[in-house]
Amino acid sequence: MKAFYFILTLCFISFTVQSQKKTPYILKPDRIFDGRAMHTNWIVKVNQDTIAYVGSANNYKGTLKDTIIILKGMTLIPGMIEGHGHLFLYPYNQKSWNDQVLKESQSYRVVRATTHAKKNVLAGFTSFRDLGTEGAGYADFGLKKAIDEGLIIGPRLQISSKAIVATGSYGPKDVAPEITIPLGAEEADGENLIKVVRSQIRAGADFIKVYADYRWGKNNTAAPTFSVKELKLIVNTANSSGRQVAAHASTAEGMRRAIEAGIKIIEHGDGATPEIFNLMAAKKVALCPTLAAGYSIERYKGWIPEKNKPPKRILQKQKSFAQALKAGVTIVAGGDVGVFEHGNNVLELEMMVAYGMTPKAVLQSVTAVNAQVFDMPKVGEIKIGNYADLVVVKGNPTKNINDLRNVKMVIKGGDIVLNK
Repeated sequence: MKAFYFILTLCFISFTVQSQKKTPYILKPDRIFDGRAMHTNWIVKVNQDTIAYVGSANNYKGTLKDTIIILKGMTLIPGMIEGHGHLFLYPYNQKSWNDQVLKESQSYRVVRATTHAKKNVLAGFTSFRDLGTEGAGYADFGLKKAIDEGLIIGPRLQISSKAIVATGSYGPKDVAPEITIPLGAEEADGENLIKVVRSQIRAGADFIKVYADYRWGKNNTAAPTFSVKELKLIVNTANSSGRQVAAHASTAEGMRRAIEAGIKIIEHGDGATPEIFNLMAAKKVALCPTLAAGYSIERYKGWIPEKNKPPKRILQKQKSFAQALKAGVTIVAGGDVGVFEHGNNVLELEMMVAYGMTPKAVLQSVTAVNAQVFDMPKVGEIKIGNYADLVVVKGNPTKNINDLRNVKMVIKGGDIVLNK
């Protein structure tokens, strides 16, 4: 390291975005978690928007012009990936889902979404998989474009836009049946599913989301929506364009149909059985458990974890998550943020640890595993050629997952967007 000319500490770094884009720099923390494993005495060189070097400090052949940022007591990790979120929603204890969809204009919802996008980045989530605009149509396409063009601060978006539901199954529903209202997703059935999938792809969807079941059964119980044949139409149409399909599914039968149809990512999975999880493991179908969503909704109903016993919904989620882990199902990290506060994404990761995963496994899920399962190129791992999407946290999150709340620096595409 003797060849380096400038040695700067974190507290004195105050580069502008423009200067960072022009000046290569080196990050030297106590530890680097590359998405798979932890390393010490490693450095990362950022050149423009890309990782130019990662590895041993002793092996680096630097120049006198290299600027080093010393990060004492810090861990450098890849920019985290929010695996299940809704930028066009905010917590239901502030305003109900029905009222957000029915009473707020799309222009207002877009403005809120821009603030949500920034909150996610500042929390260290530099990529975001959006599971539907919930009544805001294709507004996520414009939001994604504005982020990509640098007009606003936000994560790299992977969008599904409208999502697909079976006719009559989705809401809002609290109106007279003869009145036509905006819906939270796009209705389609039978052969028309092909046209709807293609229309969503044309409008910019990076992947297709389908509701394999929903609360449309008797007494508002969850029940399967589409047949296996219908789900296969969706999968075949999306796959032919190189796109994935993700399925909202909380019942064992809804999950079984989705798996049989070839869907590779199940969202939620609350009511699965050990047999279903074994089938998922065998078919290499991933689970996005969204633990924080159910937890937050129960909190909104008045449950106080510190005082009250866990409600039935929480106990079932703990049980199903443990079964998924036992079966060896690939777990991706996504909390359904939007149901709870944007910027509080780490809540899901904390719950994954509380429900049985190790901190290291959770950190792998929210970085490298998410990137691989969601087919997000050049993110999720700190390696040469990947985007310089990086997060600096105080402490060691592979020992204490709560350290992910101690974000000190966020870098996206080489630009330092947070430095404190």
